[in-house]
Amino acid sequence: MKPLQFLPEAIDAMTRDALSSFPQECCGFLLGQESPSHREIEEILEVDNRVESNAERRFSISTHDYMKAERRALATGLQLIGVYHSHPAHPAVPSIHDLRVALPTFSYVIASVYADGLAAIRSWQLNENQIFSEEPILNNIPISWQLS
Repeated sequence: MKPLQFLPEAIDAMTRDALSSFPQECCGFLLGQESPSHREIEEILEVDNRVESNAERRFSISTHDYMKAERRALATGLQLIGVYHSHPAHPAVPSIHDLRVALPTFSYVIASVYADGLAAIRSWQLNENQIFSEEPILNNIPISWQLS
């Protein structure tokens, strides 16, 4: 499993999305390049959380948005590396729901957010036993981004 490295603009955009969506979950895609040593996230693609109820605890991405992400990756020469979403007022660890919707080889980045800022960003990947393993993130992520 290769570690993730975010370009500063990508991690800032993802964090802003998570904070501005609070108390509901946000979601989107991670686009970037894979090198021999790591996976670099160059861009995020925000999408609407399509869940019909309980958006504070669930997210859903439409098939149309998956196709949009695939087209964006092709148009920019980037790869679709994974998905990000937030856990409002909860830890950045995968839920049972997250496990049910996960695809192998994708990175699943979770931002734990609270009303006053970001608590953590962690990444996970589904292994061959259908269990999430944590992926290292190479960035030094500030412990708290504050809403302004």
